[in-house]
Amino acid sequence: MNIFVGSLPFSIEEADLRGFFEEYGAVDSVKIISDKFTGRSKGFGFVEMPNDAEAQKAIDELNGGTVEGRTIVVNKSEPKPEGERRSSFNRGAGNGGGAGRGNFSNNRDNNRGGRY
Repeated sequence: MNIFVGSLPFSIEEADLRGFFEEYGAVDSVKIISDKFTGRSKGFGFVEMPNDAEAQKAIDELNGGTVEGRTIVVNKSEPKPEGERRSSFNRGAGNGGGAGRGNFSNNRDNNRGGRY
């Protein structure tokens, strides 16, 4: 089972996170997500456990627990549907987002008066 772990302290390392979950069973992998530019932790990660019963017990007991003064969130990770994985960074350029339309406005109050 893939498990999401959020609200992690920025100082926690993957080995520490693995240790919390290994108390409940075997752990296949641990990944703390970091910013690609700074390398700093984003405060969340994922733990993969092969045994669903052990994973569920870890979720039940670790969710709401405290790590270095922070209350962590632990739950089953559900994959996003394919359509939601899009970056919102370039939404305006060339795909109906309104880029390049000059002074066009949807505000009806600005277009009072004549037909053109």
